[in-house]
Amino acid sequence: MTARPLTPAFGSVVIGDQRIAAIDIGSNSIRQIVADVSPTGQIRVLDELKAMPRLGEGLERTGALGQTALDAALAAVQRMVLLANQLGAIRIDIVATSAVRDATNGLEFTTRVQALTGVEVRILSGEEEALLCYRSALAHFELGAGRSLVMDIGGGSLEIVLAKDGLIERVASLPFGAVRLTERFLSPMVRPRGVRELRAHVRAGLKKAAPVKDWRGVHVIGSGGTFTNLAGMMLARQGMTSRAPHGTRITRVELEHVLDWLQRLHPEERATVPGLNPARADIIVAGLAVAAEVLARFDANSVVGSGYGIREGLLLEAARVTPVIADPGAARERSVREFAERCHYEEPHSRQVQRLSMQLFDALAPRMGLGAVDRQILSDAALLHDVGYHINYENHHKHSFHLISHAELLGMTPAEQIAIAHVARYHRGAEPKRKHRGFWQLDRVLRQRIVKLSALLRFADGLDRGHVGAVGLVKVRWSADVVRMNVAEAEGAASVRLECWGAARKSALLATVLGRPVEVVAPDGTVVTFDEGDSE
Repeated sequence: MTARPLTPAFGSVVIGDQRIAAIDIGSNSIRQIVADVSPTGQIRVLDELKAMPRLGEGLERTGALGQTALDAALAAVQRMVLLANQLGAIRIDIVATSAVRDATNGLEFTTRVQALTGVEVRILSGEEEALLCYRSALAHFELGAGRSLVMDIGGGSLEIVLAKDGLIERVASLPFGAVRLTERFLSPMVRPRGVRELRAHVRAGLKKAAPVKDWRGVHVIGSGGTFTNLAGMMLARQGMTSRAPHGTRITRVELEHVLDWLQRLHPEERATVPGLNPARADIIVAGLAVAAEVLARFDANSVVGSGYGIREGLLLEAARVTPVIADPGAARERSVREFAERCHYEEPHSRQVQRLSMQLFDALAPRMGLGAVDRQILSDAALLHDVGYHINYENHHKHSFHLISHAELLGMTPAEQIAIAHVARYHRGAEPKRKHRGFWQLDRVLRQRIVKLSALLRFADGLDRGHVGAVGLVKVRWSADVVRMNVAEAEGAASVRLECWGAARKSALLATVLGRPVEVVAPDGTVVTFDEGDSE
């Protein structure tokens, strides 16, 4: 069993929040989360515990939970309840899924859990399990527009929810769990023939249970260990091993390539694959095969991995929080703003820099080869560039990078989040360099975009050097030999001399990116310069 504390101290509960513990007893693992849940659905995690007793192991053959796994599971749940009590949880919810649901001695197990812990175990139906997964997805993704499919692959079963504009239209629970199918088709050894038979079995089941009319090309979200490990492997390939897997998009072609590669590895080799949890190496092939068949059935181009699942859905249910159905962009804007507020950001300055950054972007993006995704990255980085003040002023740009990198920001991919963190980091101080390992290990194209966006943010930040919102407008004048930035005062501003000097001081990287000098022109027509000996 492993424990992973996520906050430096347990502290007191914020007024209005509820401290709740959720324990999910699955076929492969038992996972606990203890968190403070706000009335609006914000989840602040205090601690997590995980154990892997493999309750579902042998169930397909014997119909019952094995004694060794059962004893290990009882001990794990006891420790989890003890931790929840020590952390002051006012409510502890325990649910059991496929393995306990299907086992002949499942009721005996839940009775023993209650006797040992004093907490009743709720055995979820397949539909209840699916709805909790969907509740969690609704809180962490933008599902307010269009058709979506949320699937959760556990050890014993596959749950599917089909929804339109955030409203559920169909729920299905199928016996296609990773442990169950591994034992039936891929034991004792993973072989291509076994994988083919497994996929044919899943394909036939999906054909009966999941109609595809009107659902082809649906937006797919995957929760559960299969998808977090798939995302981890993809992030490892991209040099982003420190990033959480939530929000990673994997194309159907990439999924098929990974599946083909993993099934040809020896078990020992599979356990060493970067980004793959060694404890899941023996069942990952079955999980990915199921995912591949779901995508094929619905003719979906990709799947987005979720870092959240049944436990988070259970927390929201226990706190009686109904997630808001978010339209595209709403969840992202809300989570970025709330993160900035938690870091006690200086809102007037951040909003001013964001506004000026957008002016510059709209004027220069076509010449810089930047698009709509880059605009959003710059906008978020501008709002968050100074959150490092939350730690201290010195090196606050580096603190901003670390805070943003590890924040739970919704509605964006891991690559976009890491780009936002880097752009914020380079709003001051040294320019991006090869010796900056975290930057240089990124994909070359992503590095180039970060440099361009950082140049725009540096210049915009300089335009609010006094933090008083003195600049009202920047007009860009492009010519063959120079780029002129004509600065206009905001209504009521006394002077923008300091802001013009600040922008000129931070124009070097932008000049490099644009391939020509950048001149800052004050309202009176004067070209503002600065002392090159100055630094910041």
